[in-house]
Amino acid sequence: MAEGHHDNTADVIKYFFFIKENVSSDWKDLAFHLDFRRSDTDNISGRNRDDKSRCMDLLEEWLKCNGEKATVEVLMEALSQANLQSTVDGLKNKYPELKTPQASSSQQEMKELFQKAIRKYYELKLTYFKPLIWNDSFTVTLSDIFTQLELIPIKEKQLRMSKNLHPGQGTKLNSLDALFKPDDGTGQSQPPRCILIEGEAGGGKTTFLSKAALDAVSQKTELGKRHDIVLLVRLREVREGETIEEMVWDQCVPQTVGVDVESIRAMLQRNESRVLFLLDGFDELRPKARADRQAIPKLLEGKLYPNSTIVITSRPSAGVQQYTRPDCHVHIMGFSVPEVVQYIRQYFNIAQNSERGEHLINQHFKIMIRSESRIVHDLIHTPIFLLLICVLWEENQEMVSTGTMTGLYDSLLTCLVRKCCKREGVDMPTDGLPTEVADSLLQFGKLALGALQKNETLIDLAEVERENVNWELLLKLGVVSLEVSASKLHPRKQLNFSHKTMQEYLAGRYVAHALMNQDVAELLQLTSIRKAVQLKNLLRFTCGFNSQAAQAVFTELSNLRSKVFPHVHVGKFKTRGPLYSKLDKENKREIYEEFTLLCLDLLDERKERGVLRAVSNALPAIFIFFQPGIKPQDSLMRYLDNILSSQHQDKVKVFARFTDNVPLYTDHNLALYFLKPRLELRLTIQSLNRSPDETTRLVSVLKYVSGLRGLKLSFYLKRSLTPSSLQQLVTGFRHMSQLEELDLSFNPDLGDAGIDVLKDGLSSMPQLAVLRLGDVVFGTGMTAVGMASMAPFMRHLTGLRELDISSNEIGDTGLKSLTDVLHVFTALQVLGLRSTGISSAGMRTLVPALCKLTRMAELDISCNTRIGDPGLECLADILPHLTGMKVLNLSGIGVTDRGVSALIVGLPHMELQVLDARWNEIGESGIVSLVQTICQPVDVARNTAPHCNSTVQELYIGWNKGVTGAALETVAQLISALPALTLLDLTCDCDTPANLSDTAAMALAQALHRLPALECLNLYNFSMEPAGFEAVMQAADEHPKLKELVYEKELVPEGADTSASCLDLWL
Repeated sequence: MAEGHHDNTADVIKYFFFIKENVSSDWKDLAFHLDFRRSDTDNISGRNRDDKSRCMDLLEEWLKCNGEKATVEVLMEALSQANLQSTVDGLKNKYPELKTPQASSSQQEMKELFQKAIRKYYELKLTYFKPLIWNDSFTVTLSDIFTQLELIPIKEKQLRMSKNLHPGQGTKLNSLDALFKPDDGTGQSQPPRCILIEGEAGGGKTTFLSKAALDAVSQKTELGKRHDIVLLVRLREVREGETIEEMVWDQCVPQTVGVDVESIRAMLQRNESRVLFLLDGFDELRPKARADRQAIPKLLEGKLYPNSTIVITSRPSAGVQQYTRPDCHVHIMGFSVPEVVQYIRQYFNIAQNSERGEHLINQHFKIMIRSESRIVHDLIHTPIFLLLICVLWEENQEMVSTGTMTGLYDSLLTCLVRKCCKREGVDMPTDGLPTEVADSLLQFGKLALGALQKNETLIDLAEVERENVNWELLLKLGVVSLEVSASKLHPRKQLNFSHKTMQEYLAGRYVAHALMNQDVAELLQLTSIRKAVQLKNLLRFTCGFNSQAAQAVFTELSNLRSKVFPHVHVGKFKTRGPLYSKLDKENKREIYEEFTLLCLDLLDERKERGVLRAVSNALPAIFIFFQPGIKPQDSLMRYLDNILSSQHQDKVKVFARFTDNVPLYTDHNLALYFLKPRLELRLTIQSLNRSPDETTRLVSVLKYVSGLRGLKLSFYLKRSLTPSSLQQLVTGFRHMSQLEELDLSFNPDLGDAGIDVLKDGLSSMPQLAVLRLGDVVFGTGMTAVGMASMAPFMRHLTGLRELDISSNEIGDTGLKSLTDVLHVFTALQVLGLRSTGISSAGMRTLVPALCKLTRMAELDISCNTRIGDPGLECLADILPHLTGMKVLNLSGIGVTDRGVSALIVGLPHMELQVLDARWNEIGESGIVSLVQTICQPVDVARNTAPHCNSTVQELYIGWNKGVTGAALETVAQLISALPALTLLDLTCDCDTPANLSDTAAMALAQALHRLPALECLNLYNFSMEPAGFEAVMQAADEHPKLKELVYEKELVPEGADTSASCLDLWL
């Protein structure tokens, strides 16, 4: 094999000189067709002086990256595609052997056979379909019923929503082809490798991809012209352990002679850059099939067929980005109004009832959509719901007047049952459904729920028969269809829902009924906020059936929220540092904002007083993000309308975030709601334009918001607040006397001049409890001059609980000005002095003032390297007086073992939850003595019985020279005394990785079993022997809560198993 590879390399290299001499300045065109990205060509351009050198560098890189697949045939094809045919002709003249096709005729015949098989299979399977499974005679072609969906880039979607544009307005991508052409509005400079298409349930994703596949294999589109092999894979059919080649054989070709898994693999490898994967329904991919090391995740990550093109569809928030960063992210918006009209006409023309179709158009869509009908306003843009509206309109026009999704599906079910009764000659009850139908639907609803919990949309017929469900009746109704699975690998008879929303409807119907006898938690199994969001339609339908079910759902959501966000009513979210990517992959606040939107959406199905009370219990505070791309104000205003008109709550807390085109003052109705007297409002506004006029507009609204309690203006870089724009804001402070929180972090342009403006406004805010002026990433921010100017104007802020001036270069002089007034803040709990330029001298000034602040719970003096041991010794002397301290950040302050010796004297007097001592000069003995002290019983002087230190939750001691293999072995034997520990950072700081012996690794593995709450362990820059590594990985994989174990990729023992889901390998 190695010899063959060598021969192939030598064969290709001999053509490089000729190509370099002839291509020259056109090398970038060649690079494009060899699938190099812009970043690659930029690197090549930067490290070479002339085009010929760049061309040769390009060819060598291509050969190095592609190995055996770097054939002269591929190179000549790329030259032809780059319009460099003259170079191809020159090669053939100079090297006569190239005139004879190098690929064997059998390979070419196999490729043609494969392409023909795919095209015929798609034409057979996709061209004709029955959109109404209860009506066998209603068969249409995809082109007959297909109406172009509105497909827009996420950035354009955000812009549109921020400007309150309606569907049909703004930029629209007519097809996926637009993404492969210049000036497409997506910001793509190179053809994308991975395109993510998101859309809500019933948005037409599957139909869209089916049409794309048909058009591509017929080469009607740019997609088809760029790709020789088009593979449509329904992800719901994929099973654990299947390879990509097995999926293709299973779903994309008939049982054609000569096409098998091995030949498919060879075909895909030879034609990788010309392969297009169309992956339908990532949200329907089984959990086991999306686990690490499974084929689909590896394809998305680029570990398999990295030079292929991928288009993948999914419902939002299904987790595609966990495996790949899409080059292009677009959203199916559904139908615009003209497309709705076109669809209705096509439907009723096929149904031979065009007159009724025109009546529907004239009634609802001729001029504009009637905003008072939510179904017509919100749902007609979604293909599946528009289809149902057409069906119901054809049957009975009154059925369309319902105002909820549940009502729409209730009408549809009644319609189907009535049609079935008529066909079977059975009387339809005047009230409700026939008993046999109702019972069968409930039985099947239970199976539908079980499948949903497993993220499955197909139910095996054998399972249905085991439960004695009358499935033949369900077939007659048209609720499901009987089909043999598309899978040749796993052939089975199965029942398929007309749409996933029908499955969710039947499952919700069952849950609402079963709640009379079963516990809601047992039925719904809502283990996380994310799962609740994913099951939104199930919850929506459950709520829609009756008030009692809705109250039960919101009670369960309230229980879930109280576990995950116990302090959300005061706006507190626990977060960790940015290094811990898996733990904080999803921002806690963003998760709660999703939860808020979920509750508000569910409320649309039921609005009775008891339901409203249950919603308010689930949402003690409303966190909502008015970002471009999401328009939550309608749901919010409906909720506020109901809750503020009731007497259930004295006040409603709303934490609102805004970005560009702030609807706070562009949406008049929303602004009026924020003026409600029982509303407590905390606003975060990002990316406001710098102009004084913009600030004036903001102030003109805020000064009338009597319930304004918090204001955060964080603008970053070019949009930072300036002293002049701040002046406009300060004039409005006198109208904001109830303001409790003011956050002006991330505003580097304020400086001392801005602080001079701000100080005059502080007197207008006597209730201020939180003042944040930190995180000045660029520039110096406030200096000692600004601190000296502001300090006297802070004396009246006696209720101040949090003060953060981090990243402002105030130095020791500025700190002295602060300490002159610090004693006034007797309620102070949080003080942030990170990276403020203070030294040990400053600490000697600060400590006497701190000693008087007995409520202090969190102190951050990190990133002040001149504090050193003397400064920490000063602080350690008063720690026995700060018994309420919970969080102490000492990272990067230049401490050695000497400072640790002083620190450990004071630690036993406190019940710390977080201690950060990273990035110091602590030695091995200092590390061990620090951990020993933390692990000893809390405050022995209190004469309490010995017990474990149950308070420490996060311990950061990494990046110190004393974190060695020997020290870690001792630490591993000690830390089992910390049962509440959730995070342990043991990163080695040595240039050379520290070795963890098998004995130490075994001790660490045993310790993991005794740390039940541990979520993250950082072992970066440690090496282990295979046996020790295996023991640690096994203990980590078996741990019930461990989510992230950080390890260096290059230090993994050769051949070691790295499949543990918690393992996070860093470069």
